[in-house]
Amino acid sequence: MKIPSRRSLALSIAIALAVKVLILFGLKTAFFSQPQTKKMRMPTALVERQLLATPLPVPTPTEKVKDGTRR
Repeated sequence: MKIPSRRSLALSIAIALAVKVLILFGLKTAFFSQPQTKKMRMPTALVERQLLATPLPVPTPTEKVKDGTRR
């Protein structure tokens, strides 16, 4: 069994990484470059408000809900 030299191993890794980068770039441009329709655009402020908002606390199982029942 022939052991590959360091140079050929480095070349193989570099080629594999280059192929992976090209595949990822192709997927990004194919699926994430532009929205499907113009109606899908949202104002930046609205998106920021939704993403940065603090979530509502989830009631614990023994905590009473507003209608008086327990969950």
